[in-house]
Amino acid sequence: MRSQKSPGNESRAVEGSVLVVGMGGLGVPAVCGLVRGGVRRLGLVDPDPVELSNLARQVIYGASSLGRLKVEAAAERLREGSESVAIETCPFALSPTNARGLVRRYDFVIDATDDPAAKFLINDVCLALGKPFVYAGVLGMTGQAMTVLAGRTACLRCLFEEPPDTAEIASCREAGIIGPVAAVIGEIEAAEAIRWLAGGAPELAGKILTYEAGAHGRIRVTPVNVRAGCGCAGAAVRGAERPAAARSQ
Repeated sequence: MRSQKSPGNESRAVEGSVLVVGMGGLGVPAVCGLVRGGVRRLGLVDPDPVELSNLARQVIYGASSLGRLKVEAAAERLREGSESVAIETCPFALSPTNARGLVRRYDFVIDATDDPAAKFLINDVCLALGKPFVYAGVLGMTGQAMTVLAGRTACLRCLFEEPPDTAEIASCREAGIIGPVAAVIGEIEAAEAIRWLAGGAPELAGKILTYEAGAHGRIRVTPVNVRAGCGCAGAAVRGAERPAAARSQ
């Protein structure tokens, strides 16, 4: 029988807060990893309800979650596993009108979306506000993750100047994702956030990890340089700041 404490498994608290944008294949393992790792203040952003197709790879949801908003169902399940976790549920999509207000309230942001426009919005708002974030993407059997420290390391636009066009997005969505690959990348995102909040250096700051889960599965970590003309490292931002408790460590 599955323990009701499985998403949390109470551990030593980590000071600071994390905003998770997207509660699907990436976001679910990310929030589970965050709570298990001791993060006690979370924001969950997602406008969608739980659908039957989600249950196979988004394990925090069950049959009783069908039709409920993902953020509400996930928050309920996480609180069962950790009574001390404080969760803000945001049952709407991240947009240019709400992104700054949301991001401003948190110390670290996890990109767990499948929407390229949202990924670039997270990048641009975090740079403007000096907030660290971790980007991630999954396509078929391949996943990627990269942490961006505002004003210090390469950003998403150093990799891709603009979001892909509509035809490319459609092609990627048709290719789909493999649940276990998304789970690995989501856990990596959580680990990056926890390292930052605990006062350490994220392993993927200025580097991109590529996980290929084929027959001869492999992991590559490649340095990413600031692209000439991007301006992200020289932008007039205040630099990514740690929570007060983390700075004192």
